Amino acid sequence: MGSKGKHYIVGIHVTNRVKHIPSVQNVLTEFGCSIKTRIGLHEASDDICSPNGLILVELVGDDNNLENFKSSLLKIEGVEVKEMVFSHD
Repeated sequence: MGSKGKHYIVGIHVTNRVKHIPSVQNVLTEFGCSIKTRIGLHEASDDICSPNGLILVELVGDDNNLENFKSSLLKIEGVEVKEMVFSHD
């Protein structure tokens, strides 16, 4: 990882997925080379598909890359971002 001993996990909560996910996808594509793992979660069953979703991203790079990624996402209406940074010194 670019920043020695750091592991970045970013949670992206998207409301009204149909409306907001195209903009979120653009950011994910822009930072695609920095995304090691991506997991999409939303409630789905035979009779319901949640309008909201949660995306978990494992990001590589340094603190600056993390801040740029979050900043880009937070410009999008309906998006909430949380981060976890683990240091492995």
